[in-house]
Amino acid sequence: MIDNALLRYADEVRGALTALGADRPPDAGFTPGFALPAVDDRVRRYFSACQLAVADLGDYRGRRLRMLDLMRNPRTKTTKTGPSLVIVARAVEFIQRTGEPVLLVSPSSGNKVTALRDAVLRAYETGLATPEQLGIVVVVPGSSVHKLWDSPLSADPALRARNPVVTYDGRDRADVKALAQSLVDGHGAAIRDEFGVHLWYTLEIGNYLVADVIRAAAEEEFLPRAEGRLHVHAVSSAYGLLGHDLGARRLAAARGGKPTAHYFLVQHLDTADMVLSLYHGSVSREHRPAYRLDEATMLYRQDDNPRFPAVTYDPGEILVSLYEVLQRYPLLRAMLGRAGTPLPADPRDLREWSLVMALTGILNAIDRDLVDETDILVHGSGTYSVDDFSPIPPDRRTAVTDVGALYQITRRAAGAGAVPATSAPGTS
Repeated sequence: MIDNALLRYADEVRGALTALGADRPPDAGFTPGFALPAVDDRVRRYFSACQLAVADLGDYRGRRLRMLDLMRNPRTKTTKTGPSLVIVARAVEFIQRTGEPVLLVSPSSGNKVTALRDAVLRAYETGLATPEQLGIVVVVPGSSVHKLWDSPLSADPALRARNPVVTYDGRDRADVKALAQSLVDGHGAAIRDEFGVHLWYTLEIGNYLVADVIRAAAEEEFLPRAEGRLHVHAVSSAYGLLGHDLGARRLAAARGGKPTAHYFLVQHLDTADMVLSLYHGSVSREHRPAYRLDEATMLYRQDDNPRFPAVTYDPGEILVSLYEVLQRYPLLRAMLGRAGTPLPADPRDLREWSLVMALTGILNAIDRDLVDETDILVHGSGTYSVDDFSPIPPDRRTAVTDVGALYQITRRAAGAGAVPATSAPGTS
């Protein structure tokens, strides 16, 4: 167990933040800066939510499998805790330095905003900021509401006003990003002029990479150095592995060398853009294998490309292949149970599939002779079930259809900061 990992590797995180600030264009929009608050007992308690662990998953066909457990915060159970704590801490440092309030704006399909909201709540609980000083507006696809964790930020009416949850049903799940960006670009100045509140659009890749350098730092300290260790991650945007790569490059450069890590990405079958780009130089779906319906089983099959699922219920499903995951599920449950990461007996109770996706992907790749490496580290990026959280009820979130409606909600949230909100834990 690695307690308080962000403070343990604070020099690496601060170094990455400094480099991020040096590379940022001056006209790139509001940022609170790239410093963290001075360390005191409040900061230690705040960052204590970020723990890491290395677990042995055993051997599989001559490969040594380990897991870097990034899911140890029980209030999120995903790897987004570390980056979110750093993002909110930067806002706290700005608030302490200037006295000016900040309202974060973040779009996400679920896990990023859950972790950011938890980090904001922790800032309240530890006394680092008050609701008058700090808040967050999140925008998620309507199809993701089942993954949003309820918390005091939504249960308490005053905190809910300052920290609204907004849903948007565009033609594509990613449309929430453009909507949130349009809010900040088009209305940020008006919010600042009316309320003195800075809107900060947080979904920039650098904001996440700087915290994920701790993955490489933990690997270097607690695992034997290995040439060409294979790092496995289920990804949508690959922020975590890019953060590991940044950390590995910084550590290698400090000793005059080069990083040797290898990376293995596992993606959803329907959004396999990185896999397509890597092997075909294009994200065009025309490069996907053609699946054929097997009428005897009513499953779709292909044997043209071993890097894609061989069997699936639906060639357009949002999972690596639900069929292949379920075939592996008893083995994965036993493997992870021995490592201290229990899975529910019934896979229908899972709400976060990224860890089982990653393991299914690497075991399939080993069986298909796609990997030569024998030292494999699976990045445990997230797993939780219906028993781990309560979803945010419908009456605690608001649906919008355009940026104008989002602006009105954000305007009310900015104005709510002028109203004392005394029920936040740790505030007065």
